Amino acid sequence: MDFKNVNDVLNGFAQYVVDSSKNNLIVDNKGGGDLYNSIKYTEQKSQDVFLYEFLMEDYGPYVDKGVKGLTSTYPETASALSKFQYGSGTGPKGGLREGIKKWVAEKRFQFRDKKGKFLSYESTAYIIARSIYNKGLKANLFFTQPFELGLRELPLMLKDAFSLDIENGVTEGDIKLTIKRT
Repeated sequence: MDFKNVNDVLNGFAQYVVDSSKNNLIVDNKGGGDLYNSIKYTEQKSQDVFLYEFLMEDYGPYVDKGVKGLTSTYPETASALSKFQYGSGTGPKGGLREGIKKWVAEKRFQFRDKKGKFLSYESTAYIIARSIYNKGLKANLFFTQPFELGLRELPLMLKDAFSLDIENGVTEGDIKLTIKRT
């Protein structure tokens, strides 16, 4: 039996999450970059299973949930509740600095010293990485909010779609009903 309506609802949910996540990044001035371009979903369907997987850059969950800093964090945001924390010893050594160094060089961003001379990209990256390491990253929930909002509506929509698919299956002859009287 074909579950066309259920499939349509699930695809609509997944597309809503992707589009809203991208829009949230734009609103937060993080749109147009690698993270924005990487957000998508894949669908795998078999006889009785619908599997949807959301994909994004590896650092996407850190941007979404935030990261607690070593010495302080953003208590007014969800990052205070994040499972991610700098200084936990679980991540690669120097990974934060390398990523920031790459970003600083691409954007050609450099701080100046007291005399007005530009600091190297390495020094600029070190200063930024040290600040982030100590203070943490503020959560923006660009993915979590649309996912949870869409998830609230999904059960009722799936129920209606499933009912329609069953009804269509009965009328098209895919489902045979036999009534026995006793």
